[in-house]
Amino acid sequence: MKIFAFTDLHVEKAALKTILKKSKEADIIVSCGDFSDWGRKTNQIIKKICKLDKPFLFIHGNHETKEQMYEAEKMCKNAIFLHKKSYQLDKYVFFGYGGGGFAKVDKEFEKTTKLFQKTVKKDDVVIILTHGPPYGTKLDMIEGVGYTGCKSYTNYIEKHKPMLWVCGHIHENLNQMQVLNKTLIINPGPEGRLIEI
Repeated sequence: MKIFAFTDLHVEKAALKTILKKSKEADIIVSCGDFSDWGRKTNQIIKKICKLDKPFLFIHGNHETKEQMYEAEKMCKNAIFLHKKSYQLDKYVFFGYGGGGFAKVDKEFEKTTKLFQKTVKKDDVVIILTHGPPYGTKLDMIEGVGYTGCKSYTNYIEKHKPMLWVCGHIHENLNQMQVLNKTLIINPGPEGRLIEI
């Protein structure tokens, strides 16, 4: 399985060109939100990525609303707004939770993932998409500020050990990755990363 992941594009034309080129090898494309600057040109960007004719899973960041994402999902048959939902491709199960990126604890995430876990089968390989990063990692550390991620996400990793966690939001940590309790956590940045699993 080849996953092409990107985040925090923020309408960067050069990065979008790179995404369209690099993602041709992928089986599936995923995004952790912030396509836009406060909603601007979100639909145009999603339409361009959908032309690659691969499943395209995405969540919203803090620059888009859920309503904008539902509207964008309707434009393309291969676009899937994954917020609080899961998508299965063979043995791989993707779960998305978008928006925010500022909460240290997210009770709604905790409640939603309890329901999601009930659907996970023994042989499923779980991949999580969030906009913000888990707490206490290289992906949420800001120099002079400290850890800025979400403890609810870290608790989920410690308890359930998903194979892969893709996130963004913290621009200081674009392209960072770390293994935490057997989970590979990646911030793929606006130009994206091809992940082979």
